[in-house]
Amino acid sequence: MASTVGSIAEMLSLVGNELGESNWIEITQPRINTFADATDDHQWIHVDLDRAAAGPFGAPIAHGYLTLSLVIPLLEQILVIENKTTSINYGLEKVRFTAPVPVGSRIRLKASMTDAVEVPSGVQVTLDCVFEIEGQERPACVATVVHRHLF
Repeated sequence: MASTVGSIAEMLSLVGNELGESNWIEITQPRINTFADATDDHQWIHVDLDRAAAGPFGAPIAHGYLTLSLVIPLLEQILVIENKTTSINYGLEKVRFTAPVPVGSRIRLKASMTDAVEVPSGVQVTLDCVFEIEGQERPACVATVVHRHLF
């Protein structure tokens, strides 16, 4: 169940809390291919089905940045912010791609808010994000992300 907030004060009150987890999302080959086309990253480990099947992971794997790029839609399932005028990706403090995501895997996001500070007309939040792979102990990605939400 998503956390819903509608003000700067409510955002500040979430510091130190786990926000929850998103739904599982399947990483399909068409999604990987579309990401490869969008980023001009056609490395064989992602898009050459035969070569990747014979490679170190036994199948094509998602780009690490594809996994990371899903932070926004998955986070929106976890934290609903009402009354905001805009949200801005402010940056990343740390990112690690800790396990490959084979095609056909399902991932989800777990997030907690580690910091929040008021900025002009809004709040800047720092979130610890973990992309889990269904059925695996090691996460696909761990990242500390910084967003600004303006009200």
